[in-house]
Amino acid sequence: MNTLLIMIRNPELGKVKTRLARTTGDAEALRIYQFLLERTRISSQEVEARRMLWYSNFVAEQDEWLPEYFEKYVQEGNDLGARMRHTFQTAFDSGATKALIIGSDCPQLSGQILEQAFLALDRDDFVIGPVPDGGYYLLGMKQLAPSLFEGIEWSTETVRAVTLEKIQKLGETCFLLPELSDIDTEADYESYKKLVNK
Repeated sequence: MNTLLIMIRNPELGKVKTRLARTTGDAEALRIYQFLLERTRISSQEVEARRMLWYSNFVAEQDEWLPEYFEKYVQEGNDLGARMRHTFQTAFDSGATKALIIGSDCPQLSGQILEQAFLALDRDDFVIGPVPDGGYYLLGMKQLAPSLFEGIEWSTETVRAVTLEKIQKLGETCFLLPELSDIDTEADYESYKKLVNK
């Protein structure tokens, strides 16, 4: 069973896209985050998969993520690695044979790329979608690999390199998807707007 894990923050004023908010203000940062959520929602519905949506703080019953398309959960864990590990563990414990995890910062992500990622797991053990800052917008696997979530300095430029080293140490293979940009700052958002308005 193909399973898509989507990790989002509850869209609350002053609590999302804090780096973006430093220059745009909280209201504009929230508006941009709502846009990113919409892009993520659209792309996730373009691929055939079970969709497990993981909120940061609480399950929002009355929002745009309709329950007929998305199973809703709350993230668990003390840091990003622990939260990601928990989502994968839940997916595999409930029957997933291939699982991908994404966030909500990458408006260029499409159903086509998600489909490519699931297909890559037919050949390789892992799949990663790189971003320019050294992290990744997607991680996929066929069985839980706990070491990929341990001993990593999250939100740094070493995340992807260390993750690939860990995969190599496991003696496993990894497919790299096309590099896409995520949006963390106002400059990132302006670059994205220029890209789509070409």
